[in-house]
Amino acid sequence: MKSVFISYNMALTESVMAIIDKFGSRGYTQIDNTLGRGSFKGEPHFGNHTWPSINSTIITIVEDHKVEPILDALRELDSQTEEQGLRAFVWDITNQL
Repeated sequence: MKSVFISYNMALTESVMAIIDKFGSRGYTQIDNTLGRGSFKGEPHFGNHTWPSINSTIITIVEDHKVEPILDALRELDSQTEEQGLRAFVWDITNQL
């Protein structure tokens, strides 16, 4: 199992959720109003007058074979909406209750 952490401009919520649903990731946690600044390019998302954009974050746990298709779809979305900002990170899940 893998955890996929996706942080994105909240304007992309419907598109990100469609990707999660398309690849059968039923369970997830969504955290709204997450603030931050990307490490490569793009503007900060601080939710203030100077930088009004706000991010959302989704964390989902998926089977290993679903990771690459999800990441590929997220890369495609990001390439179409580069100015919005979207990043995804993956790590191993070693214990479940």
